[in-house]
Parts: sequence; structure tokens; C-alpha cells
Amino acid sequence: MPIATLNPATGETVRTFDALTADEIHDRLSNAVRAFDSYRLSTLGSRAVCMRNASEILISGKRRYAELMTLEMGKPIGAAVAEVEKCAFLCRYYAEKAPHFLASFAVDTIDGEGAVYFQPLGVILAVMPWNFPFWQVFRFAVPALMAGNTGILKHSSNVPQCALAVEEVFASAGFPDGVFQTLLTGSPAVAGMIADPRIAAVTLTGSENAGRSVAEAAGRNLKKAVLELGGSDPFIVMPTANVGAAAETAVKARMINNGQSCIAAKRFIVHDEVYDDFMSRFVDGVKAIRVGDPMDSETEVGPLATSDIREELTGQVDRTVSLGAKVLCGGKKLEGSGFYYEPTVLVDIPDASPADEEELFGPVASVWRVSSIDQAIEIANRSRYGLGASAWTYNPVERERFVRDIQSGMVFLNGMVASEPSLPFGGVKSSGYGRELGEFGIREFVNIKSVKHAIGPHQDSRTE
Repeated sequence: MPIATLNPATGETVRTFDALTADEIHDRLSNAVRAFDSYRLSTLGSRAVCMRNASEILISGKRRYAELMTLEMGKPIGAAVAEVEKCAFLCRYYAEKAPHFLASFAVDTIDGEGAVYFQPLGVILAVMPWNFPFWQVFRFAVPALMAGNTGILKHSSNVPQCALAVEEVFASAGFPDGVFQTLLTGSPAVAGMIADPRIAAVTLTGSENAGRSVAEAAGRNLKKAVLELGGSDPFIVMPTANVGAAAETAVKARMINNGQSCIAAKRFIVHDEVYDDFMSRFVDGVKAIRVGDPMDSETEVGPLATSDIREELTGQVDRTVSLGAKVLCGGKKLEGSGFYYEPTVLVDIPDASPADEEELFGPVASVWRVSSIDQAIEIANRSRYGLGASAWTYNPVERERFVRDIQSGMVFLNGMVASEPSLPFGGVKSSGYGRELGEFGIREFVNIKSVKHAIGPHQDSRTE
């Protein structure tokens, strides 16, 4: 895949970039190691100053950064501005919270004084996707840098200007040279970088297949890895739900980011008692979505990021319909320039169809009708993915069942699944492992070091 800005709203190539040579990658990795040798000794206070600077730079430049995202991957401009603002908030959050999250603490031991310290690992390689080209990077980089690591970004090849802009933010914020670097290179270079002894650990957000490749390389080289992969999140609506609020949220939860989000609701599981009411509202909401130029502030759904993504989605929908599913609205590509696909609702989903088994990465909702909470949980869990889940009920017993029994890294009750700085983010099963964000996220890429000062009969008297 060429490293290029290709406007998905028009299909036109705007700008191309040369990939770094092997020697240039080698030099960047050496620079990251040199930077780590001194940066690891910096104080949390000095890192926090730089991180707050990064927040201010993001806010002051949010329109420019948002337009880069919209240009390169088609995100509606309003959502792009919100993404930059969210990154700025993340910078401020960790600038404030990191000293607490990383503070050493004493522990009781059998015959001495014990303590636990959190120390940086080294150079962290991040392999990041195009769908949230700023947020995905910042939610890795901010905690990693606050912990004293240095970062290397290998971003998706279709968002090179976003990748360079992120490097610019950290450099302008005052982080030392080499602390955060963007490498414009293709996916074939990733395995070699993971194997390089200068890389301490790797994090990936991406597809299931990409996760398998990175996990294999990391395992072979005994490197720590955090993987946030695909999702086919259930959105369950039970009889006690506020159906109006659930239906309104469901439209947003499926269509957010043009339907291209790992934690977008994709499988809607609705109880018999509220099915007709919910579906009437939901389908009307999907039909009313404004599709168009993502640079227009009135647009709610823009194009898919690439032609290949649209072709894959088209094939998945067509195969699902050929096996017996019904289309209530949408169901096909939009004519004209750009990579647009109609907002779509599918019902009567056949077992073993693409909509049943695969992640549909685009504005397509698949709906199941159920008659019990047991059936709802069974359908929710039969996916091989386990990232997030949304359950709508005001029954306390049902709430406990969903929290206890749904196989996912996150369960949101009466609300849309979303990432936020204070909550650990990640999944189970084929959605990956490890966590980002919150206290657990910043501790993924540190050495949790145990220290003990023995006190007892064998203590050397010269130390007394």
C-alpha cells in the first residue's frame, strides 16, 4: 500500500510520500534509544509541563488537525474537531494523574521492608490504524511518555500527514529530540522492528489478522505486547429500557465515524416486547442520517476510508442477503465519486452469515429479535470478539446478569460504549489483550520492580 493521502470523498490522490529506507529506520531507532537514556531520568513534573503544552497546541490548532483527519480518512469535520479536543483532555488527564499512578509504595514482607516501583521499559513501537488517526496514537503515546518511555509510531499508510502532525505536536510541546518519532514505512517493516533489540515492547490497534502477526513476532522475540483488535459489539434492548433513548443512541452508536469504529455497536439484540417500537424509531433514525461531504459541518456520515474497505463491506452485505437476510433500508454503494455506502439496516440475520460471524466495518446495522435475557446473552457471546457491549435495562437483576455474563472487556449500561481517559480500555477473545487508558493503561509499559531491604539476624552489622 503506497504511503499517500487519498481523499476518500473524491477518490483523488492528494499527496504521496517516500517510505524511509532501512538505514533511516535504523538511525531513528538509535535516536530513540539515546533519547531514552536521558529522558527516563527526567521528573514527572517536567514531563507534565510538556504534556500540558501538547494539550494547548492541540486546542490552538484543532481546526487544522481536524481537517487533516477529514481529508485523509473521511471523518465528518465535527467529529474530527471533537477527536482533537479529546486528545487534549487526555494530555491534561495524565499530566495530573500520572504521579499518583506511578508512585512507588511500601508493602509488607516477611522479614524486611518492601516496596514496588514503576520504571519505564524503553522504546515502545506503536502500530496504529487510520480510523481515529489522532486519538489512537495519543492514547498510547501520552501514558507511555509520561511513564518515561520513548515512542516510535508506525501509522497506517493512508494517514501520513496525520502521523507527521502528531510528531510535530510532541516536538513543539518541548519533549526532547527522539522522545516521539513518526516512521513513514509500510507494514512489511514491522516484524523487523519488533525483532530489533532496541525495541522494548509493541502496541497495536488494528485488525485481527494484524494482531496475530504482531503477537507472533512479539512472542518470538519475548517482547511485551498490547493488542486492541476488532469488535462486533452487541447492543441489547430489554423491556424496561427507555426505548426512545435507546433507539436514538443506537443510531449514533452504529454510525459513529462512518461506522468505522471497533467499539461501534454492530449487532442489535432487541426483546420481543419492545422490538416493534424500537425498530420503528431506529430505522427512521438511520434513514434520516445526512450523508455527504465530510468537510460540511452538517454531514453525519461521510465516505468509507478506502475503496477496498467499501468493496469488502459490499461483499459482506451481499452474501448475508443472499443467505436470507432482509434489507430494511440502504444496502448498496452510493453512485458518484468517493467511497460512500448507504446507511443500512439488516434483519433476519442467518446463522454463519458474514453479519453473524464477521465484523462489518461501515454503516451497517444487523438486528436480532429475542424473547429472553438468556437468548440475548447467548447471541451476544457467540461472536469470537469481546471488546465492548451496551445493555439497556432498568431491571437490577438484568443489569447484574449483563455485567457478570457478557464476555467483553467493557459493558456500558443504558449508554453508548466509548473510550475515556479514566476507564481501562481493551477486550477479550479475538479482540485482543492488555489495556489502554486509566491507571492500568499507564502500567502496561513499565517494569513493575520489587525492592526489598532485608532486616533480620543475617543482616550485615556494618549496615547498622
